[in-house]
Amino acid sequence: MVSTSIRRAAAKKLRANTTPHERMLWRAIKEMPIEGSHFRRQAPIGSCIVDFFCPAKRLIIELDGGHHNEDETADRDRARQSWLENEGLSRHSLLEF
Repeated sequence: MVSTSIRRAAAKKLRANTTPHERMLWRAIKEMPIEGSHFRRQAPIGSCIVDFFCPAKRLIIELDGGHHNEDETADRDRARQSWLENEGLSRHSLLEF
């Protein structure tokens, strides 16, 4: 497993290089007035870094571009999905155009 400091550094780099769609979604969810809806952006969970994570709801939102349709990436996504679900997390993917 990758060390915590390396995962945090990778998450920080991802936060600095977000896509336009990630920035739009972040602006919308960070201002949600619903209690318990605090989201973290590019949050490390285990060996994964997820796009958006709401700890109170154990909810993950991922924005997936077209490269997620490639066989190798899709296989990794399925394994990651399975691991996250086994940890009691709910992951939802949105397509990024």
